[in-house]
Amino acid sequence: MQAQYLEFIPVSAKPSVLELLANDHLTVKVKRERKTRHGDYRALPNGKHQITINSNLNNYRFLITLIHEIAHFEAYNKYGRSIKPHGKEWKHTFQHLMLPFIRPEIFPNELLPLLARHFKNPKASSDTDTHLAYALKQFDESNDKTYVFELPLNQTFKLYNGRVFKRGNKRRKRYECVEVSSGKLYLFNPNAEVEVLD
Repeated sequence: MQAQYLEFIPVSAKPSVLELLANDHLTVKVKRERKTRHGDYRALPNGKHQITINSNLNNYRFLITLIHEIAHFEAYNKYGRSIKPHGKEWKHTFQHLMLPFIRPEIFPNELLPLLARHFKNPKASSDTDTHLAYALKQFDESNDKTYVFELPLNQTFKLYNGRVFKRGNKRRKRYECVEVSSGKLYLFNPNAEVEVLD
């Protein structure tokens, strides 16, 4: 049961992942989709550690998320609990753990340069890297979702929670969007997934 996550990663990544997870105190659970995160890591009260990852991720995003969360575990063990969750210790650990996976046997050629660039300074979420997130989306099962940056000006759209917005102008990195019911202005990441309304 512990190895259920192996179904969700590229075949050629499995031996390296098994080696990374050869720790009795770390378990990986695959969960139903959570809208606000791809995965998470927790130190449990019993001294064990747990990673959860969403089952709806494609193989490449699942692998990146898994290594992201293992990096939290490794950084926690090496540097203690006083470090920032996505601070320099975690970044260094994530880079170190991810490097052996960034190769053509595991990732498609079109993702390799984007991954190499992303891992020069990894962010708290790969979703904040618009180019990488968009490239990874190409490997998802098709759905009715669109990225905010793909919408024309003044297009209305709906979020997973039912709130409706109208796309406005682009600022430096993010898009101004007005919530239709309240008239309040919100800033959206370019690669926020939304449902287009007619």
